[in-house]
Amino acid sequence: MTAWVYIMTNKPNGVLYVGVTSDLKGRVAKHKNKTYPNSFFAQYNLDKLVYFEKIDGMSKAIEREKQLKAGNRERKLKLIEGM
Repeated sequence: MTAWVYIMTNKPNGVLYVGVTSDLKGRVAKHKNKTYPNSFFAQYNLDKLVYFEKIDGMSKAIEREKQLKAGNRERKLKLIEGM
């Protein structure tokens, strides 16, 4: 199963949201459409996909998501700049 780890933001120097999904296109659409209006990403208007990785297997993707979440902002920004 293919999985995706991704980072979304709301503006330059704004909030960075790290997530994981099996349907990147569908998940980004849910973020942009604010499908869940009380969610973190809707409250912070996280509508810009700035980074993604394709990973083989959901368990590996979840491990990678945890690595990214544990990292500092600078590390995430370097990944984004490398896209």
